[in-house]
Formats: sequence, structure tokens, C-alpha cells
Amino acid sequence: MGKVKTEHIKNLGRELMSRFPEKFSRSFDENKVMVDELIEGATTKVRNKVAGYITRTISSTLSKSSSVEELDESIV
Repeated sequence: MGKVKTEHIKNLGRELMSRFPEKFSRSFDENKVMVDELIEGATTKVRNKVAGYITRTISSTLSKSSSVEELDESIV
């Protein structure tokens, strides 16, 4: 129940990740700084929510891809 994000946060996060994929990583603090630079006029709360959404999305994507690679290696 605690991980519900508004569509506004998700849309901002997706747009930033599609426009600037190389600027984001698994680090929340680094993502927070990048979001602050890329979105002018965002409140601290919105900035942190977008950075958290991006961090979770990237982390889950990387962990899924690494588990698929491990599965492929175990099959061979």
C-alpha cells in the first residue's frame, strides 16, 4: 500500500529516463541531483519521488536482466 505513485510522477520519470538514459543509475542520491538539474521549479517532494521512482525502475530492470542472464548460463 505504500508504493503507490501518481501518474504525474511516473510520467515525469519515464520521460526523463527516455530522454536522458545515460544520466541515471542505481544511486538515489545521484538521481536526485540529476532530476534537480533537469526539472526546473520542482519541489523537493516531487524531485525525491521522481528520483525514487527512477531508482526503483532502473534497479528492478537491471536485476531482471541479470537473472535472465544467470538463467541462460545455467541452461548451457
